[in-house]
Amino acid sequence: MAEQARTHGQDGRDAVLDISGLDVSFATDGGDVHAVRDLSLQVRPGEVLAIVGESGSGKTVTARTVLGLIPETATVGGAVVLDGADVLTASAAELRAMRGARASMVFQEPSTALNPVFTVGWQIAEGLRAHHPRASRRELRAQAVAAMEQVGIPDAERRHDYYPHQFSGGQKQRVVIAMALALGAKVIVADEPTTALDVTVQAEILDLLRDLRDETDTAIVLITHNMGVVADLADRVAVMYRGDLVETADVRTLFAAPREEYTKELLAAVPRLSVTEVAELAEESRPGGDGGAGASEPGEVRTRTARARGSAPERAREAGESRGSAARASAEDAPEAGAGPDAAVPGPRSPGASAPVVRASGLQIVFPGGIGKPDFHAVRGVDFEIAPGEVFGLVGESGSGKTTIGRAIAGLNRASGGSLTVFGHEMVGYREKAFRPLRKRIGFVFQDPAASFNPHLTIEECVGEPFTVHRPEMGEAERRRRVAELLDAVQLPAAYAQRYPHELSGGQRQRCSLARGIALDPELLIADEPTSALDVSVQAAVLELFRELQERFRFAALFISHDLAVVDMLSDRVGVLFQGKLLEQGPGAEVLRSPQHDYTKRLIASLPVPDPVEQATRREVARALRASG
Repeated sequence: MAEQARTHGQDGRDAVLDISGLDVSFATDGGDVHAVRDLSLQVRPGEVLAIVGESGSGKTVTARTVLGLIPETATVGGAVVLDGADVLTASAAELRAMRGARASMVFQEPSTALNPVFTVGWQIAEGLRAHHPRASRRELRAQAVAAMEQVGIPDAERRHDYYPHQFSGGQKQRVVIAMALALGAKVIVADEPTTALDVTVQAEILDLLRDLRDETDTAIVLITHNMGVVADLADRVAVMYRGDLVETADVRTLFAAPREEYTKELLAAVPRLSVTEVAELAEESRPGGDGGAGASEPGEVRTRTARARGSAPERAREAGESRGSAARASAEDAPEAGAGPDAAVPGPRSPGASAPVVRASGLQIVFPGGIGKPDFHAVRGVDFEIAPGEVFGLVGESGSGKTTIGRAIAGLNRASGGSLTVFGHEMVGYREKAFRPLRKRIGFVFQDPAASFNPHLTIEECVGEPFTVHRPEMGEAERRRRVAELLDAVQLPAAYAQRYPHELSGGQRQRCSLARGIALDPELLIADEPTSALDVSVQAAVLELFRELQERFRFAALFISHDLAVVDMLSDRVGVLFQGKLLEQGPGAEVLRSPQHDYTKRLIASLPVPDPVEQATRREVARALRASG
């Protein structure tokens, strides 16, 4: 398979997609923005071309141009020839005929791509109705259900009639992929197709795209910031920076010997998880292997308590050492480092700081099923604690309950049973009036910034909203100054304050979401996939910013992510969720480097690494682990 992937698209056939001299600029209130400059690329049948680069580099603009999805404010030059037809000169009717049949697109943000008032089955069948108007309702339903099953949505026949809000973020992403696959297009433009997916489902989706490429000779244009995904799927790679094409090369050449300095920096910024060799994980999972401890019952929680409980500063220092971070230890010693008495790290900010900030005991979260439908048990008997100054990483598949737990801690979901205390306040059966004063002590970074920002407000108004709600005494000038500082902290120019959310790329909106989350200097920050939409260089900067802020203010954090390498970088302890149950928890170094549960082993083996040669081996091992499980 690895040899086959290297030769795809290299058989001399004409390109199914030919981009020549593409030039795109946008008229904005702040002046023209040149998004793409003189770009030329070709994609042949059966080839996977990955386009990578920072947010704002022009990746998504290039992808949307392929389907003629550029707004009227854009000025476009050059040519985009799709299966023999020039997209840029096509009429509206011709474009409608091309979309879906010749090319389809997997959009980056499923919450905005899906219509909330229609069922997902109806939306998947929408393209089928447009191209096959004589198809019966039964035929359309059968094809939509088949597309849902193809992307791994369980119980597709019943969930065909669900609405988007009834799916998790990762499941909604799979629905969008099903929409793109339904008509069998010759070119699939996949804009961050695995952004919201956990690593096991991500591996399945990448296998699906690879099989689709092999079986139907479909060309794929992959837009992504995940270099592990690039190493796993791509045949060739194009690197973009601020609208310019930096370099192109086959995937193995680019990773082994990048020519340009920018490409080298991009690869160096990729977070890597140092774990047990995947071959060892596979051996342990075989019957009779050494992994008998991993074959525990699904409901059993393996809790590691390798360190004695001490004060919050002691726990923070030990956690920093466990993940190789000298920065936290330095922060602890700051008063003796000659920085002056004013530079001392703040101590606990409330009398109850020695108690856990969050404590869950037998936590149950159940969503009513409605008339004729059973209740849905999203969280089942979960136990964990988050100490002051501690970062607790929560990982697991989409739909495992990670976001549900985070929202329950913030009072956005109702806890149904057991116990959940936040700052000592019981959340089971809580009253909003009693909990409201605690909200300003909690920051929240939502998974999908496009859905969490008001499109009618400027970035300045969105980021400054916590000040408006919780600090009404703050004057307008002071609020603007603080917003400018926050934007600078997340590496965005102050001029972006006057833009609207739709004028920013996905990664730029995510940075604004992080700025809003830390606006009030929270004691507890709930970060739900805070770097899922960020390219690797910006992700590295934002993660370093997150760590610096956490070390300075010692706020507790619940860090929800499907990226195990990111969790490993930041978390003191890690919990692994599966179908609402906490299977394993403990110090991150132990859970991720010496997993005990078979499911945790599969998670680690499914994590793509930014090395095409190693990833080819890992892919086969991960498949073996999934098969054995």
